[in-house]
Amino acid sequence: MKKHMVVIGGGITGVTSAYALARQGFQVTLIEKNRYAAMETSYANGGQLSASNAEVWTHPSTLIKGLKWMMKADAPLLMNPKPSWHKFSWIAEFVANIPKYERNTIDTAKLAIDAREHLFAWAASEGIDFDHKREGILHIYRDKKGFDHAGRVSKLLAAGGLERRAVTPEEMRAIEPTLQGQYYGGYFTESDSTGDIHKFTFGLAQACKRLGVQMLTGHEVLNVSSDGEVATVQVRYEGQIDTLRFDGIVISAGVHSRRLAAQLGDRLNVYPVKGYSITVNMPDAASQAAAPQVSLLDDETKLVTSRLGDDRFRVAGTAEFNGFNLDIRADRIAPLIRWVNECFPGIDTRKVVPWAGLRPMMPDMLPRVGAGKKANVFYNTGHGHLGWTLSAITAHQLAGHVQQSLLLSPSLGASGLSKTGAVHHAHG
Repeated sequence: MKKHMVVIGGGITGVTSAYALARQGFQVTLIEKNRYAAMETSYANGGQLSASNAEVWTHPSTLIKGLKWMMKADAPLLMNPKPSWHKFSWIAEFVANIPKYERNTIDTAKLAIDAREHLFAWAASEGIDFDHKREGILHIYRDKKGFDHAGRVSKLLAAGGLERRAVTPEEMRAIEPTLQGQYYGGYFTESDSTGDIHKFTFGLAQACKRLGVQMLTGHEVLNVSSDGEVATVQVRYEGQIDTLRFDGIVISAGVHSRRLAAQLGDRLNVYPVKGYSITVNMPDAASQAAAPQVSLLDDETKLVTSRLGDDRFRVAGTAEFNGFNLDIRADRIAPLIRWVNECFPGIDTRKVVPWAGLRPMMPDMLPRVGAGKKANVFYNTGHGHLGWTLSAITAHQLAGHVQQSLLLSPSLGASGLSKTGAVHHAHG
């Protein structure tokens, strides 16, 4: 009889987890509080599948910028000074991980490269159209300081197996002729790509259904528990409360993973870091011609771009430490629109859709993938700003952990969640 796994969360990591488990032969139920998959953090992100953005944030310069920008409403990194124990504990652990900056950046690059083969293969086998564009990613720098830092980062990415090359301002314009402005130089990663995360996740959720995954959408998870053999989930659906039982449980609930992990006896210090995006709708031919085909990352403003089909241009970024707050602030959206007007003045920005989402960030910037303290509890969460980029490889790894723990040797499941990321570089 098949083991029955429940996955909590219908974002990119939850859906990829359910898909990988179903392909591994498990009976799977996915529980999501929204009516559809990918309606929160996986709805309108920057769209980049970017191994070139694998640099973790645990660098001393991040702290300096955070302090400098604290009172600047439109800053790329904004820290709400209002105290909270969760925020302070997260920052303390973030600082403690600064010595691991190089190692963690290299490890993240390796994961991002490994993720590609799985994600591309899944999209091809399931016929998912997600506006995938394989035109590379161009990092742009306005001064020597930023460009030189990028050179140091490139050495770490190379150690992780990623090739990217420095380019002159002239080469930048050849790569993306529509880009306006003065730049010191750039770095170009030809192997990176972009796509619509919502389209992909929704398409993969449909594929999950075809594989027999039961999708309990519109179900709010109230409580979870486990005795090591049976996992129990209490849900509310259309005003009714029900209790469901499974052989094992996977927590892929994004920023809500910390609360659920605590109920299961595990500490998972995920903090919600808000990011913003705008989707510029471009029905006119002039705007379409003026918008870039190549994806960009502006390191100074912390903004990324993606061209989604012919008539949509996505610009996303910034980081706001403000707890569980999803307010879309005008003073945070304005810099994104201003950036488009300055860098791509030919785009008509009258039809702009703003959005905000909460990235689930761990203090060391690595996702948590693997077993919890209980033998039938597993995690695939905490991917931070690279959930879209890393989702396929961590789902693949998760399925391996579950297969090993529940089917081969149940005693292995109680080894505990790794404090160093629980990241195992699985291949194949």
